[in-house]
Amino acid sequence: MKKLLLQLLAAALVLTGCHSHSHDANGSHGDAHAHDEHGNHITPTEPTLEALAYTLYTDKTELFVEFKPLVVGQESRFAAHFTALGELFKAIGEGSVTLSLKNGETTALSITADKPEVPGIFRLRISPKQAGTYSLVFDIKTPAYTDQITIEGMTVFPDEKTAMAAQGEAEAGGGTDISYLKEQAWKVEFANAPARVQPFSEVVKTSGQILAAPGDEAVLTAQISGIVSFSGKNMVVGTSIGAGATLFTVKSNEVVQSNLGAAVKQAENDVATAQKQYDRAAELAKDKIVSDKELLEAKLRLENAQAQLANAKVSRSFGQNKQSVAAPIGGFLKNVLVENGAFVQAGQPLATISKSKRLLLRADISQKYFPKLATFTAANFKTTDGDRVYSTRELNGRVVSTGKSVAAGSPFLPIHFEIDNVGSFVPGSAVEVFLQSRSSQSLVIPTSSLIEEQGVFYCYVQVEGESFQKRELKIGASDGRNVQVLSGIAEGERVVTTGAYQIKLSSASGTMPAHGHEH
Repeated sequence: MKKLLLQLLAAALVLTGCHSHSHDANGSHGDAHAHDEHGNHITPTEPTLEALAYTLYTDKTELFVEFKPLVVGQESRFAAHFTALGELFKAIGEGSVTLSLKNGETTALSITADKPEVPGIFRLRISPKQAGTYSLVFDIKTPAYTDQITIEGMTVFPDEKTAMAAQGEAEAGGGTDISYLKEQAWKVEFANAPARVQPFSEVVKTSGQILAAPGDEAVLTAQISGIVSFSGKNMVVGTSIGAGATLFTVKSNEVVQSNLGAAVKQAENDVATAQKQYDRAAELAKDKIVSDKELLEAKLRLENAQAQLANAKVSRSFGQNKQSVAAPIGGFLKNVLVENGAFVQAGQPLATISKSKRLLLRADISQKYFPKLATFTAANFKTTDGDRVYSTRELNGRVVSTGKSVAAGSPFLPIHFEIDNVGSFVPGSAVEVFLQSRSSQSLVIPTSSLIEEQGVFYCYVQVEGESFQKRELKIGASDGRNVQVLSGIAEGERVVTTGAYQIKLSSASGTMPAHGHEH
């Protein structure tokens, strides 16, 4: 009973305490806490200065910087993200950044960060002393290069109230924007590039092959029949060969059959016999002992014997039973077609030497493009085992021939380009070819920017330093390097060329990364 009385007394005290605060006519507590119509507390929201964000590019650097509007007497803190541009974008990990507040040529304030707080991020703070319109100048010095980025028309407000009035209502963030921080991009392979309007050629995609250029190869041939011997130990494919170097020796006196020495001796004997017969017939013909017909037959036998002897002497290096085979050109040993010690016939190929300085690119094109063959002046191509795209223009290429007829059983016409061999091509390899004809101004982006989903193409556009949008594209032709964009983006918008897949994974995760930037 005593316990129950204590509980009732405690409840009465609680109720008394709840009603001890007075309310005004609007339902507010005397201690300035506001309530809604249901008596719930309302936390008042004080207006604050919204952070400014800028993303600027030079040929060398990307700057993404965030800071509060500049107010006289208040410290403004800058989180400046610097990215070194190139084939891949990387955080600037070494160097210094100087931030200057300038009024024309006059520097009002200047501060230097000697090194990044973390790779890519420099922390800078300034306190403006006088209102006005200034330029914010960032001077970047790294071990690799120097650069300068300027933000023009930066207002320094006399007080925070003026700054608040100038900023107006904050714009709502784009609901479809994808947040992808610099810290994330720096950890992976990432790059972007602006969409450009530039000359773009009409493209026909086809297949082809890399071939050796005529005149850049020489075939070494046995001029006599016999046993072949290698003259050197390094008869390995790919070995460098100097012009005039002796590669093979063919000996015919080691062969019972087809002995060239014996053949020459026999031919010499035949010539001597035919000569005597002709001389005798000529003397007898003077006395009309033999007919003119018999004289002509003797002359013909002599000429045939002389021709047989000339055919036997087939080489300057001929010594009746031995031939040395030398390289007529310098280059490398492309292939060896015989075995050391094998028997070879006269006229049999022994090896091939290639200069490999120039190659042929053959493209096979459908017959329906025959009227356009003359308009194809260049081509891009890539090997089936690589992603790099080569251009005939960059390889000093030119069209050397176009097909005028179709080979039996083939529906294609050939077109041949002669190109420099940069050491990346293997004659005989298959390639994918993008033939180019007349050009027109078109909006293009790199083919690496495209992401395909169920037959629909997309790309990621960087709308701000750390904000991206996924855009559906309608595309036209592709030349292997660039693709024509018919709709979906505008000229100058920066599309992600490397790392788009990482952004896709980031957006699919459904989590917003922690930002950690200082404002």
